[in-house]
Amino acid sequence: MENRRLGNTDLELSAIAFGAWAIGGWMWGGAERTDAIDAIRTSFDHGITTIDTAPVYGQGLSEEIVGEAIQGVPRDKIQILTKFGMRWDEKKGNFAFASRDNSGKEIDIYKYAGRESIIKECEDSLRRLRTSYIDLYQIHWPDITTPIAETMEAVTRLLEQGKIRAAGVCNYNVEQMREAENTIVLASNQVPYSMLERNIEKEVVPYCLEHKKSILAYSPLQRGLLTGKIKPGHHFAEGDHRPDNVFFKEANIRSVNAFLEKIKPVAEQKQVTLSQLVLRWTISQPGITVALAGARNAAQAAENAGALKVTMTKDESGYISQQLDALQLVK
Repeated sequence: MENRRLGNTDLELSAIAFGAWAIGGWMWGGAERTDAIDAIRTSFDHGITTIDTAPVYGQGLSEEIVGEAIQGVPRDKIQILTKFGMRWDEKKGNFAFASRDNSGKEIDIYKYAGRESIIKECEDSLRRLRTSYIDLYQIHWPDITTPIAETMEAVTRLLEQGKIRAAGVCNYNVEQMREAENTIVLASNQVPYSMLERNIEKEVVPYCLEHKKSILAYSPLQRGLLTGKIKPGHHFAEGDHRPDNVFFKEANIRSVNAFLEKIKPVAEQKQVTLSQLVLRWTISQPGITVALAGARNAAQAAENAGALKVTMTKDESGYISQQLDALQLVK
């Protein structure tokens, strides 16, 4: 087991967290509930005690599955991370995008983090998760229609009431983090980060290192692309969002697979999978506290957890960095 401190809080998170986006079925083409529950429980059995979810993942379904899966586990042995600020049931705030729910019905998603909305969302999440408190409560995306101070004042009330233990943000830039900190002490920022997407190294990482904020890296496997299992011509299930993502252009899939072939000998020498090597590389980078890895079944969950046992030398890390520097992707 490898635990790491969350910012300046007294919370300890597992270095690999279970990312519950895919089990909600939202934008991923669906998931089997029984398999999802098995995946969460297997993760816990293998040392992954941190679970990250959100109301919008399946419009409550992901949180409900997490709530069911953790029954019987001592509450103080797990850390539940969820979010707020993306509404599909009310047209307020900033329109984000059109999507479909798990029944195929068209829905509109709005970024909204007004005071009363946050209080309602927290109560709904507590009910779905079957818990009396949330370990880390995070705004999902910036809401340009609501002052950051108003949002963070509402989160402060939840802290005072004991309904959440720590406050974080997702997808905030440095300026937004600074503004939020005029009202509240942030524990973390959850942002996209992988071998292929490293923009946060310019500003967010230095800021978080200086101010002792944790970085929770989501999509460290670049939504499956860095597993080596997605080849040119891959057929995606209906409802899967990935074909529209720039990283999944045919040319990029070919380039990434060529890169993975170059680092595959490192994984083979360690007798680990490419996914495990990539996850270990991610949580070894400066400023990265936790990497979120999703799993749809017990086998995938056990594989993700295996990354916690992987070690990497400076020479191996340097070799991987050299290959990354040579990787050319089409934008």
